[in-house]
Parts: sequence; C-alpha cells; structure tokens
Amino acid sequence: MTYTWNQRGDQSILPLLRTFVRLLKHFYGIKIAVQGSENLNMKEPYVMVCNHQTYLDLLGMMEILPDRCVPVAKRELLYVGLLGHACWLSGMIFIDRRKKEEAREILRQAAQSMWRENMRIWVYPEGTRNKGKTLLPFKRGAFHLAVQAQVPIVPVVISSYRDFYCSKEKRFTAGNLTIRILPKVDTKDLGPGDIPALTESIHERMQDTYNEICGETSKGKDAKP
Repeated sequence: MTYTWNQRGDQSILPLLRTFVRLLKHFYGIKIAVQGSENLNMKEPYVMVCNHQTYLDLLGMMEILPDRCVPVAKRELLYVGLLGHACWLSGMIFIDRRKKEEAREILRQAAQSMWRENMRIWVYPEGTRNKGKTLLPFKRGAFHLAVQAQVPIVPVVISSYRDFYCSKEKRFTAGNLTIRILPKVDTKDLGPGDIPALTESIHERMQDTYNEICGETSKGKDAKP
C-alpha cells in the first residue's frame, strides 16, 4: 500500500500533539522567532509548502501549524511508537514515496476534501531531508494539489540548524531558529500547464528567503521563545 490516510482522524488530537512538541523546544533550549504569522489569517483552505532539513522540522511545523491543517509525511513515521500512533489518529497523511501513482491518488482525494472539510495541508515539496544550503528541486505533488483544488499556496521557510545541530558531529546545543511565513500565492484559474512555472517561482522565492533568514539567525541572538 503506497499511502495511509485515516480520513476520520480526530482533529482534536493535533492541538495536543502540537502542545507536546512545543514543550520540546524548551527542553532543547531552542528559541524560535516566527515572522509573517499574519499571512495565515485566512479562513479558506490552502496548501503550505516548507523546506525540509531534519527531524527537528517537527518543532518548526508544530510552532505554526494552523487549525484543521493535515501534514503529509513519509510512511516510516507511522511506525515511530506512540508518536506514529498519535499522528495516525490525528488524520495525518502518510505517503510511500517509492510508488508515485498511488501517492498521487491520495493527494487527489485530499484535493476533493479540502473545500468540503475546510482542510489545510502541509507538504515538504523537496520530498526528502536536505542539509545543504541549496533547496532541492521541488516535486510537483503539492502544486498539482493546490491547482486541482484551486486553493492558495503558502510558502514557509525554516532557517538552518547548522549553528547548533549536526548529526555527524553528534552536536546539539541551544540555539536560535527563524520561521518565515510568506504571503500566499493564488492558484485561481491556473491549470496543469502552469504548474512547472508555479513550482519554479515558489522554489526561487523560498531559496532567496532561506538565504536571507539564515544570515539573520546567525547574527541575531534575540529570538523570542
């Protein structure tokens, strides 16, 4: 089975999961500054796309995750003990990246549900973790989803963890993190033929933002907890 989606998931579990994960930032000594939170002041459905670096991205995601927002995650997370079980119960969408056709089918189902259930969906369009300074090329599933559902795309960029975390060096200290939420990108009246240019445009904006906030984070030490 390529995908797993508990479409009857209990959305009341997500706030509990969010609260638990947020506590971890205090345990690890990570101060998170959020910029552009006003860009999430929307009542309609939308797709959020975010860069993906490490498992620590869960801290950033839960810091800003809106109500009725369902993250898309790789299927392996489903087997991470109580966390995986909680994610399943909350209605999180799990996708096996190795089988693209069936993965597209679950995203098609999600597109049909977005307006009916006023859903928001969070996607990591790079498709895998990336510790480099340059974002990987984006896979187009999230953009097909947004265009098919005719909902806006909200880009989110998380700064680098390099100053305080490195798995190879077994280094994990307290540090600062910046999350910038960019203004929405409309998909109204766009069709399949517009998706390549849409994907590239958002990739470029997110790369420029990543470069900018990484510089700010390394200089500043006053991120708000």
